[in-house]
Amino acid sequence: MVHAAAPGPAITIRVMQEGDLTAVAAIEAASFSDAWPRSAFAELMPRGYARLRVAVAANGEVCGYCVMLLAGGEGEIANIATHPAWRGRGVGRALLQESLAAADEALAEAIFLEVRESNAAARALYAAQGFVQVGRRRQYYQQPAEDALVMRRARGASAPSSRSADDHAAPPSRSH
Repeated sequence: MVHAAAPGPAITIRVMQEGDLTAVAAIEAASFSDAWPRSAFAELMPRGYARLRVAVAANGEVCGYCVMLLAGGEGEIANIATHPAWRGRGVGRALLQESLAAADEALAEAIFLEVRESNAAARALYAAQGFVQVGRRRQYYQQPAEDALVMRRARGASAPSSRSADDHAAPPSRSH
């Protein structure tokens, strides 16, 4: 699947492969103080309920990834991040939209995620894709300690507007 990641070059979103793990782990480490280890991604890859995707630039560079878990008629965006050099260019938005479309096709009734309260850019991106805040997890994040906002998107929910949002998404979930 090719997406135009405005205002930049087109990207392709595809299934994460073993050869992507070094780049994914580097993006993860650059993005989060409580980064998932490389092994966490590797362990999820063969799981039927896990959907791991990468965004790849025309030159082959992995510029972002998304991990979505689907089970019991619900889904969770467990992890999403964009390489620092690619932030603000629509990569996170494209990954999120592709995952939400897949969740809708799988008939997931709702998709959940957690996001740092201070991550205004990620919260704006999620709201633009139809997510609404439904809860709070006190002191969920560490380094630094901070609350997580729990957000939910109902199946087929449309974005309230088509406005552009910066796609520097913080980790929606840290369940490892």
